[in-house]
Amino acid sequence: MPTVGLFNREGQKVSDIQLSDNVFGIEINKEVMHQVVVAQLANKRQGTQSAKTRAEVSGGGIKPWRQKGTGRARQGSIRAPQWIHGGVVFAPKPRDYSKVITKKVKRLALKSALSSKVADQDMMVMEDLHFEAPKTKEFAKVLKALDVKKALIVVSDKDENAYKSARNIEGVAVIPVNNLNVYDLLKYNKFIVTKEAVAKIEEVYA
Repeated sequence: MPTVGLFNREGQKVSDIQLSDNVFGIEINKEVMHQVVVAQLANKRQGTQSAKTRAEVSGGGIKPWRQKGTGRARQGSIRAPQWIHGGVVFAPKPRDYSKVITKKVKRLALKSALSSKVADQDMMVMEDLHFEAPKTKEFAKVLKALDVKKALIVVSDKDENAYKSARNIEGVAVIPVNNLNVYDLLKYNKFIVTKEAVAKIEEVYA
């Protein structure tokens, strides 16, 4: 069974914690992780970009000059793409970029991402990260004690105080365990998770 360190807020290692082989110790599937990350980024796109083709730009109904005898290149419309204020060649139009990924593939990708963090020794488990009030200074002190600069921090439930404490710290994100995803796991160097959140992850994905 994979084992990671359990730390307190002072950055001291309290003990080791054993993790489930079915979640944190599977064979890493990079292809599936890539597929899910591409889909996740594609699904974020609004697809509302739009530009006008030469058929949609107003004006240009008359030929700017006669075909022959002027010494200039022949032109049929001042709204052709090579003209200023002309139409756009292959203009982008609103479209749907979303990709469908099956539930089975999503689960495999997430477990592969979690296993990669354990294999690379980039995962740390915290005893507790609850704050009585939003305190960025206190949160920064915890990160300094852990010697961490860029990290994804996962808590068991939506914790407003933890979120507000970390939102002004560059390179740090706090999310509830229900929002855990492959892209965020791979984006951040370190993966810090509370002991309660680990139990929930194992309960859902084991």
